[in-house]
Amino acid sequence: MKKLIVVAFVVLSTLFVEAQVKTPQASPLSKVEQTVGLTNVQVEYSRPSAKGRTVYGDLVPFGKNWRTGANANTTIYFSDDVTFNGKTLPKGKYALFTTPKADSWDIIFYTDTNNWGLPEKWDESKVALKTSVKPETLSKSVESFTIEINNLTNDGASLDLAWERTKVSVPFTVPTKEMAMASIEKVLAGPSANDFYSAASYYYQSNQDLTKALSWVNSAVSMTPAGQSAPFWYLRLKSLIQAKLGDKKGAIETAKYSLEGAQKAGNADYEKMNRESIAEWSK
Repeated sequence: MKKLIVVAFVVLSTLFVEAQVKTPQASPLSKVEQTVGLTNVQVEYSRPSAKGRTVYGDLVPFGKNWRTGANANTTIYFSDDVTFNGKTLPKGKYALFTTPKADSWDIIFYTDTNNWGLPEKWDESKVALKTSVKPETLSKSVESFTIEINNLTNDGASLDLAWERTKVSVPFTVPTKEMAMASIEKVLAGPSANDFYSAASYYYQSNQDLTKALSWVNSAVSMTPAGQSAPFWYLRLKSLIQAKLGDKKGAIETAKYSLEGAQKAGNADYEKMNRESIAEWSK
């Protein structure tokens, strides 16, 4: 009988632990992800509802910092530097705070994102950027607080906040032109030394066309700026390819240059590998 009671207790305890009451959140979590030009923008926030209440000037007082949503910090992430009203906001993740007023809003990007609502102690040094915009009056009321990325162009968009009969639109620009030009110039300039090195390394490691691998590593070496020595790891790879192709004399000569470079750089691992290879190929 006692055993049955114990078993029943264990079963009930397990069921109690595993069972969790699920109810909807008063302010559901929402995520927004939008590509603007070549820049990724992500927003994560909780959406409170008006529920018949007067929002601005009452639920959200005028002239005071607001968490701009509910629960944990509303956060916004930019994959590249962006510009708000001529001010540059470095790429990264920020908490989004605002100071609503009847005739203008302050929009604040704060570097500390680990707060539940407003920081316990406001630190002005953590304000990465602050800008002001004028609010608009909407013709229809918005029941749930909403953040959107709208007015998309190749060079920018707007961060839009809407709730009740108020909308705030904050335009920003992204560095699409600079990024596109840099990409075009890189591609048109042809493969870099690292591109040739990576291709040669892959061919060597995967036992593919070693003649082609040697050609590529030679191209990488030849792109060394005048007056500088070729990187010792480039030369190490070249010596390995030469040895695998049966050119041990050439491999030893290349390995000696690699050894010299490793010694100058103080790289003991490459020194050891080159010495061991030279000894092996000299037999």
